[in-house]
Amino acid sequence: MDELPQSAPTPATLAHVNDGTPGAPAPTVAGVPNSDNTATNAPGEPGATPADRLNLIFDGLRQKSTAKQAIYRNTLATFDLLRKVSQELVVELSRRITPVDSTVIIEYRPVNDMEFHIRFSGDLLVFVMHSNIVTFPDDYGPMPTKYVEEDFRRRFFGHIMAYNFMADSIKYQRMSDPGYLVGRLLINIDNHFFLEGVQQLELPDNDMSDNVVTPDGLKLFVESAMIAAVNNDLIAPPLDDIQKISVKQKLENQQVSRGSKVGFSFSHEQRHFNVDGLPY
Repeated sequence: MDELPQSAPTPATLAHVNDGTPGAPAPTVAGVPNSDNTATNAPGEPGATPADRLNLIFDGLRQKSTAKQAIYRNTLATFDLLRKVSQELVVELSRRITPVDSTVIIEYRPVNDMEFHIRFSGDLLVFVMHSNIVTFPDDYGPMPTKYVEEDFRRRFFGHIMAYNFMADSIKYQRMSDPGYLVGRLLINIDNHFFLEGVQQLELPDNDMSDNVVTPDGLKLFVESAMIAAVNNDLIAPPLDDIQKISVKQKLENQQVSRGSKVGFSFSHEQRHFNVDGLPY
């Protein structure tokens, strides 16, 4: 039998060449990583058996998911306490204002398990609990503190937002009217809180290691949000802006002369928030 030419590929090489023939083996591609991001192994040199994936999943569930479930329960309990504190505050304010002016309405409105409203005069505070647990960049809020760095579970938070709307915006379903985020309450696994919001809240310096959720602390949050809303006056639009009105605006009960809030300035630095109350 004649010897193969020197330039011909050996059988071992042929096993890794795909010349386009149907059924030919796929070529080995150098540099394509394995599932654990390591380089592919040479033929005949199998790699070590990968770690048990179930153990990795279990560790992730045990460490992170159980922490998030505990934080969610803390946040839900805080929101229920906030609801109770708000109801008591509404009763007390109504008791005081009614003898002075019975036309001033202050009322608590339940919406669902994760939302309630407080209406007072022309303002409406909307308190919303977000269903997800979140974290933040390392340089944000309480993240760079020693308290958070001591336990990775403290890097995750439930959050409760307080928005200020004009009461008539909801009553007349004026869909284009803006609402303003007044404050946000972050709750962690220790049932400690971090409060951030507008300058009108007049927030003290936050030290999350000392801020345990209490009825008094939540009452101060609601009272501060109400004061901020009351002091944020309604500004009428310029005459040039209301010279024309569309049929759509008329049908949607959008009053031509409706005003808008001045807006709020945030403490520390100006921030913008999306619909979930998260900075972007």
